[in-house]
Amino acid sequence: MTDSDTFPRFHCPRCNYSEPFVRPLERCPQCDGDWLDVIYDYAQIARIWQRELPRRPATMWRYRELLPLRNDAHRLTLGEGGTPLLRASNLAMMLGCSQLYIKDERQGPTGSFKDRQAALAISVMKELGVTEAAVASTGNVAISYAAYSALAGIKIWAFLTSLVPAEKMREVAIYGAKVVKVTGTYDQTKRVAADFAQRRGLYLDRGIRSIAARESMKTVAFEIAEQLASYLGPGLTPWRAPDWYIQSVSGGLGPVGVWKGFEELLRMGLIDRMPRLACIQAEGCAPMVLSYEKGLEKAEPVLNPRTRIITVATGDPGPAYTFLTRVIRQHGGAFEMVSDEESFRAIHVLAKLEGLSMEPAAAMAFAGLFKLLSKGVIRRDEVIVVNCSGHTFPVEKHLLGEDWVQTVEAPRALAPAPEEGLLGSLESLGREVRRIAILEDEPGARRLLRRILQARGPYQIFEAENGRQGLELIRQERPDLVLLDLMMPEVDGFGVLEALQADEELQNIPVIVVTAKELTPAERTRLIGHIQALLQKGAFTDEELLREISEAVENG
Repeated sequence: MTDSDTFPRFHCPRCNYSEPFVRPLERCPQCDGDWLDVIYDYAQIARIWQRELPRRPATMWRYRELLPLRNDAHRLTLGEGGTPLLRASNLAMMLGCSQLYIKDERQGPTGSFKDRQAALAISVMKELGVTEAAVASTGNVAISYAAYSALAGIKIWAFLTSLVPAEKMREVAIYGAKVVKVTGTYDQTKRVAADFAQRRGLYLDRGIRSIAARESMKTVAFEIAEQLASYLGPGLTPWRAPDWYIQSVSGGLGPVGVWKGFEELLRMGLIDRMPRLACIQAEGCAPMVLSYEKGLEKAEPVLNPRTRIITVATGDPGPAYTFLTRVIRQHGGAFEMVSDEESFRAIHVLAKLEGLSMEPAAAMAFAGLFKLLSKGVIRRDEVIVVNCSGHTFPVEKHLLGEDWVQTVEAPRALAPAPEEGLLGSLESLGREVRRIAILEDEPGARRLLRRILQARGPYQIFEAENGRQGLELIRQERPDLVLLDLMMPEVDGFGVLEALQADEELQNIPVIVVTAKELTPAERTRLIGHIQALLQKGAFTDEELLREISEAVENG
């Protein structure tokens, strides 16, 4: 066997240098590039997986052959990976999406997808004999690294920007990590951490430039492809890739690693195509989105982030932008930005419709989904997977005492910090509305409308599954508002409207039509003057429905 036949191998994408993976490398020996990939014997691993995967537990380590840890004796695990892929039934109905799935990374050991990164990165540190290390973070990375370093017996210095919520800082501290709060941006915090590590001779976590960090995120793609096959059934290949993978993006590590994971599955013949990536950023810190719109090859940094979602406030995404721009240009996809308020609304939507509580950074991905659907960038009949990347668990203040955090000043003056806190909230229904009738023959649609309304207050909701029952219900209960489907058995929606207009006691009840029917011009004419609003099923958000209800009552 020649040297070129040895796997796994380091590979430098800048100069094409390659050598066997027998010792850790941070830079290319030939061109000094700081981004190295690992390549594997994919044909052999495909055969191993076919034989072994059915017997392995559902953790990220079931894909051990494609992870760059040389000796399994150094493996650390808290049960990371194997998170569920949930079918978003209520949200899909509201959006009109036929195949919408949520990768629930909140169920990692510390509540975020960064547990995958920490499990592999800290295992590699252990393999290298590291006993003390430094990491810069906006929250979740520090929490995960602190937990896994506790398991490994490695001392971690966690440098966090002072804008990181105190709950996250306390979570880091409870694991025994040394918390250093830096009064500066995240990019400044990274420089402070690097300087500290250099002066102290410590191992420094390199973030996206770390092979272990990027390789760990491949396991998200591996799990999605396996899990989608169980939902969609066998296709041309054993596993299935989605049409779209959507994730909120700060430094870009997640989608970079996920993309490589799908690439490797394609090379192994386990999927037959690549998905498109949608990378979602906060409007107040969207260097990738803005740079892509300008056609730049290198990201233009955002020097003063203006977002309350501090965990994604990375002003300089570095090499991730170049990588993701190439992928999206070649394979399709999208960069999109959303406001803080849109993200906060998405938190309410997912909690109230799907029972999923998430942090604002995770909700950004769903706000991006709503936007890309409304723009027509993503079709509603495509297979969509959204990464629900994290959920915050607060630590009680009294558990830590007084000396759990140290504060240092960044070396130069800063612009005023953005205000912290979750300030966005959804509009509420008008106080006049207390009794609402839903006339809808489809049980799933009735459930969705009922759930939207129930989540907003103590409203009395009456339901009927056809027009005849609906008219009896309206006459008996005299609701403040009617939500009406047009296509119903016995008496359709048009018949209900005509009956209401013919009754002097009922003709002033506001009616909002919610229908899947594609109306002809003549049918639209029949509705004029008889309804307050027309909403198309699958093309409205809960916010739009509530706004129309409020306006209907006010105008009524």
